[in-house]
Amino acid sequence: MANGPFGGNRPAQPQRTPLQAALYWGTVVGVWGLIFIVAFFAVFASDLPDTSKLYDVKRQPSINYLDRSGALLAVRGSQYAPPVDIDALPKYVPAAFVAIEDRQFYHHFGFNPWGIMRSVAWNMTHDGPQRGGSTITQQLAKNLFLSPAQTYRRKGQELILAVWLEMKFSKKQILALYMNRVYFGAGAYGIEAASQRYFNKPASQLTIGEAALLAGLMKAPARYSPVSASERAARRATVVLDEMVRTKAITRQEMEDAIKEPVRVSATLANQRAQYFTDYVDAQVRALVGEPTEDLVVETTLDLPIQVAAERSVKLGVEGHVKQDVEQAALVAIDGEGRIRAYVGGADYGESQFDRATTARRQAGSAFKPFVYLTAMEQGRTPNVMVVDEPVKIGDWEPRNYTNKYLGSITMQTALAQSINTVAARLANEVGTANVAATARRLGIASKIQLDPSMALGAVEVSPLEMAQSYAAFSNGGFLAKGYGIERIRTASGKVLYDHGVEKASRAAVIGSPALQYMNQMMRQVVAAGTGTRAKVAGYDIAGKTGTTSDYRDAWFVGYSGGFVAAVWTGRDDNTPMKKVTGGGVPAEIWRNFMAAALPRLKSTPIPGGFIEPPPIAGVDPIGDLLDPSAAPEGPAAEIPAQAGPPPADQLPY
Repeated sequence: MANGPFGGNRPAQPQRTPLQAALYWGTVVGVWGLIFIVAFFAVFASDLPDTSKLYDVKRQPSINYLDRSGALLAVRGSQYAPPVDIDALPKYVPAAFVAIEDRQFYHHFGFNPWGIMRSVAWNMTHDGPQRGGSTITQQLAKNLFLSPAQTYRRKGQELILAVWLEMKFSKKQILALYMNRVYFGAGAYGIEAASQRYFNKPASQLTIGEAALLAGLMKAPARYSPVSASERAARRATVVLDEMVRTKAITRQEMEDAIKEPVRVSATLANQRAQYFTDYVDAQVRALVGEPTEDLVVETTLDLPIQVAAERSVKLGVEGHVKQDVEQAALVAIDGEGRIRAYVGGADYGESQFDRATTARRQAGSAFKPFVYLTAMEQGRTPNVMVVDEPVKIGDWEPRNYTNKYLGSITMQTALAQSINTVAARLANEVGTANVAATARRLGIASKIQLDPSMALGAVEVSPLEMAQSYAAFSNGGFLAKGYGIERIRTASGKVLYDHGVEKASRAAVIGSPALQYMNQMMRQVVAAGTGTRAKVAGYDIAGKTGTTSDYRDAWFVGYSGGFVAAVWTGRDDNTPMKKVTGGGVPAEIWRNFMAAALPRLKSTPIPGGFIEPPPIAGVDPIGDLLDPSAAPEGPAAEIPAQAGPPPADQLPY
């Protein structure tokens, strides 16, 4: 007998059997576990979100872009598609997501305790990006109900909601909800929208490689984007394929076959058109109306059939002259009011999203000369004024013609038609380069214009949009026509947020008579018998000007008919030379092919302003001029690249 506390003896306590001990400690743990669960729910479940809106879709506003006739051009913002039936998908599609995101998906009850412990241990012992232990059910709970905030409270609520989802839905239903609601990047929500976005096909037609690529996006849609980070996305897809083999979703041979088969990713949706133009106006929407809080509709100035003709002309023009090292081209067409009717920023948006229509600045070459001649016309000269094509020196600068040949005494009209460098250089010096710059700015050139003598030959960096809008005044009777692409912005419910017509000011006259008529007469001759003969479109009143810079780095044709103008540029993004490509060659061909398709649709009229007979030049014998072979060279001349000499320090070299 053992001694009691007061010296007496007390009976010995019987020892618990193993079963009794297990029951005892099980009860203790159960009680404390119940207390913990009650406390857990009391803390984290007090403000759980409303789960009755399970099927409500929360998304960012989208913007629908329409052409001037109401045809859909593109949709920017969130992309959604009808939910896909998981049974309609190849079995390897959902298996890819389970393999890479939650291999124990079919065996847990909403969360994986071992996965959580592993992630906690990793995060405590490693710096850098934190590992998550979330199951597919937890990810679904977060996507459906919770914010992305990384807090313990949000994580606790995620666990509660995950268990609730497991109790309410089957595994197949949970997986279907997940795949139809998860974000795949590039504005695409759900497997169907993602399949259309990246592969231009329904999800039911996904290959093993495509399924692996989409499953790989779940880790970080922006980081593993197959559009902007294709190599990283491919490596991630290979990891997914490995996991699919481990989970027996596919065989090793199927994996090897998938790796051998190239996955072709589309840079844009198949139904997205005029992407360069959409990028251009998309950047302006928020500046005009602020960040959208509901779906918007943007009515643009673009004419889709004309746009299609422009894209085709540019693509064929570049592809047909690859041997001449033509790498890129851009085309902008505007009407007499300034509405942008066609806009192409490059040969292939899928290959390069860089916009050469407005973002790039390239030297204008001889396409800048009309500003020189217009300044001279406004100071009293006329097309039949005689000038001399001969060597000239202005300060230390000695411009020359490319052929080193000189035509002698010719009219100003012939000098512009044949793009004579010496005459343009002398003329700009006479009228003043500052006055020439003022003329160019008045008509719509917004880029920096240097005032050195070389500016007369186009040592000025401009965009195709600037060139198009600056020539528009020649086409519309002398009025300023600043290019614009947005007519109206409204909400999907019809509320108008912006209307260009409301803010539209009266058109300013920027070219008067008779200078306008003289310039149109001279630029008609560029096409009729000068350097731009390849731009002729039979049956239409056409005028314009070619432009070529030294070493053939840039080639332009800017031309117009009545109330419609288009500017075409060709060159290389790295500013290296092409092989003898002049403004009268590839750009004029692209321009002609485009205008031949566009002008019938536009029902183009003759260039307004009529014709004014220049006054005779005093002391000139008209019969003698007819007999002088140097006065009017026979046949069209080749475009003479502008030889501007060494450019000033603030200009890029030719």
